Amino acid sequence: MAAICVFCASSNAIDRQWLDLAAQLGKALGPRGHTLVSGGGRVGMMGAVADGARAGGAHTLGVIPQSLVDLEVADTQADELIVTTDMGARKNLMIDRSDAFITLPGGLGTLDELFEVWTTATLDLHRKPIILLDPAGFYEGMWGWLAGLADTEFIRRPALAQVTTVSSIEAALDAVERGTRH
Repeated sequence: MAAICVFCASSNAIDRQWLDLAAQLGKALGPRGHTLVSGGGRVGMMGAVADGARAGGAHTLGVIPQSLVDLEVADTQADELIVTTDMGARKNLMIDRSDAFITLPGGLGTLDELFEVWTTATLDLHRKPIILLDPAGFYEGMWGWLAGLADTEFIRRPALAQVTTVSSIEAALDAVERGTRH
């Protein structure tokens, strides 16, 4: 049983396939005994993963900065909703309250969160599994670019091994449960 932080897009202008992926991941958490930790929003993939988690019987913890509460996008249905002063405090609390991280497709905010947990893992500040759930090749270009950075030693090869890339929800949850970091 793990508290799994899911990073994903919060935009409403998302293709249905990504909303469905988020909802399916959320729904898969409950039967496996996991808790969802999310960015505390009710829109886009973030809202879909939270709704899916509740539909699957998972406990949901949302962490949201006051500025987004003020925009009325907070997931007020969350079992626990924590309001922070800013985005930095939000990320720190999400990292602290999570046992593992799964990243779905997303934009700048999602990448920021992924790189934050990945960087802190490379500095050995935590040993929590980091999973990139990429069923449709969304991150292939980024991953190729990062591998090229390892070829030039801007990134150490062991850092690449700290992220497990999978193509299915089941594989993502299996990786979390195994506690793998490769």
